[in-house]
Amino acid sequence: MAHLEISKEKTALVVIDLQKGIASMPGRTTEPYPAGAVVANAARLADAFRENGMQVFLVHVNSTGKDRLNAITDTQWQMPGEMPSDWADIVPELGPKEGDIIITKRQWGAFYGTDLELQLRRRGLDTIVLCGISTNYGVESTARFAYEYGFQQVFAEDAMTAMTEAEHRTSIEKAFKRMGRVRSTEEILAAL
Repeated sequence: MAHLEISKEKTALVVIDLQKGIASMPGRTTEPYPAGAVVANAARLADAFRENGMQVFLVHVNSTGKDRLNAITDTQWQMPGEMPSDWADIVPELGPKEGDIIITKRQWGAFYGTDLELQLRRRGLDTIVLCGISTNYGVESTARFAYEYGFQQVFAEDAMTAMTEAEHRTSIEKAFKRMGRVRSTEEILAAL
């Protein structure tokens, strides 16, 4: 594995769906990493990026049946009932803090239908460090778009999680290692 070098002028942190309603969902407190550990690692990364004058993007999903993608599929995700008013709020451990950019999405990935790409390019950022929930949905969908848009990527493996270890590992081993570099939170912090 190659030594990780991170350009502070060209790299941003992109945090996917670490919001109250998702981080507290049933199943988010088990393997591969408990939601609390993911939030803690993402918060450490965010704090380090801010301390180094680097951009932090906090992405959250906030959609209703009227504005989300409604493809005809074999399995439809159903809202488990009435969502609390703070469901889409970023977890307090992450902020937002002054200077953070909030991206609101209406589907899995953070690029489609948002200004994430525009915000990155306007700042001359060509590399993103990705983390969040869920590894195989929000993070992977964002990573695939980023790859196709030509962004360099670093994946904070222990600052993301999925519903199962198998789902997490499949994204890490089969997708992310072909789209960028997979590292631990500690390795990324050491590179800053």
